[in-house]
Amino acid sequence: MNPTPSAPPAFRRAVLWVALLNFGYFWVEWTVAQSIGSVSLFADSIDFLEDAAVNGLILIGLGLSAVARARLGMLLAGIILIPGLATLWTAVHKVLQPLPPDALDLSLTGLGALMVNFSCAWILLRYRRHHGSLVQAAFLSARNDVLANLAIILAAGVTLVWTSALPDLIVGLGIFLLNLDAARVVYRQAIQERRRARSTDRP
Repeated sequence: MNPTPSAPPAFRRAVLWVALLNFGYFWVEWTVAQSIGSVSLFADSIDFLEDAAVNGLILIGLGLSAVARARLGMLLAGIILIPGLATLWTAVHKVLQPLPPDALDLSLTGLGALMVNFSCAWILLRYRRHHGSLVQAAFLSARNDVLANLAIILAAGVTLVWTSALPDLIVGLGIFLLNLDAARVVYRQAIQERRRARSTDRP
């Protein structure tokens, strides 16, 4: 089996920081989402929890063989879909009770999430081409979250002018599509890594 290259301590610290930042802000965003009934914030809060899990699994995966890392990458592709599925469920309830969220709380919480996710993406940027699908999963999640947070802030601005639950609902569904695409990219890369690892292991 192909051993995993030794990861530099700086990389391990970077992944740990990203995991802690995501886990910490999950509680902030989830609490606000519950209090104002926001689909987009709920989707993004679950995404923070998913990102914390992804980075935690990356730390574990650094000590695995190439084949095991590829399998873990396939698992992470499935984990990335979890926030999207939770969003679809929340969106159904929002359609049944189409009350707009508080625009100020939505924008402030989205701005805080944007700062956290931009920091995570910046931390991971220099390592995005290392350790294959594992780091690719973390970087894509952070990048998608930055885009999602910008959309959340935009939805809050629209809600200030047009009192409707529709902008929040549209952004929540958009977050689902971003996660779906990220899961596809990570899964395909993990499949390719597994094939390369198995071909290398053959005598």
